[in-house]
Amino acid sequence: MPSFDPAHSAGSLVEFIRSAVTGAGFSRAVIALSGGVDSATSYALAVRALGVENVHAVLLPYGALNSQGVVDARLMAGSAGAPEANVSVIDIWPMVDAFLALDPDMDALRKGNIMARTRMIVVYDQARKHDALVIGTENKSEHLLGYYTRFGDEASDVEPLRGLYKTEVYRLARQLGVVEPILSKAPTAGLWEGQTDEGEFGFTYAEADAVLALAVDQARSVDELVAAGFERARVEAITGWVRGKAFKHHLPLVAG
Repeated sequence: MPSFDPAHSAGSLVEFIRSAVTGAGFSRAVIALSGGVDSATSYALAVRALGVENVHAVLLPYGALNSQGVVDARLMAGSAGAPEANVSVIDIWPMVDAFLALDPDMDALRKGNIMARTRMIVVYDQARKHDALVIGTENKSEHLLGYYTRFGDEASDVEPLRGLYKTEVYRLARQLGVVEPILSKAPTAGLWEGQTDEGEFGFTYAEADAVLALAVDQARSVDELVAAGFERARVEAITGWVRGKAFKHHLPLVAG
């Protein structure tokens, strides 16, 4: 992967958020703070760009699921000096379960999509309440792998991390002082008990980023990556995720 300077990236992204938000005629931002590294990093950048008093953290648990995420999100907001009025906890359990009652046999993926889209509805409502824009939390790895819910966790007004691979987000997070419990835990979307990103992938973010940096950024073929020393099965698994989810990047399809 190309060299990455966390300090330079932090400065550029702070200025990007400030320019994007104020340029759109706003002074405040809302972010769904999950207790994960991506939302914590976006939050830290937004606080630096707009001032902690102008950033509203919305914590959106589903009952007791991923309760540690709520603890870690509160810790992150506290470390930034967030006023209590700027940290809201809204349990999406009653909203989501109203959907689940329509089809009790739905699988975990459908349930997860409903949870992600419910969070999107709530965070945009909070943005309207506070006359704010929504700061997104999607990184480049997730985007390329299609690891997001369309019109759910990828919905935002400003996306500071879309150009950074997951491994780069971790380096930026350390530069910004993201709290250690967030840095040290396994990445998870928190959509069902025991779920982790890498468990679903069958490969690590480090493996994915190394392959994607060549396969996508440099348009290298599978054979070229294998010749460079990568395991063919791993390369095919990662690029297979990219191909299989590519449709998400081209919606809606519009008649010409």
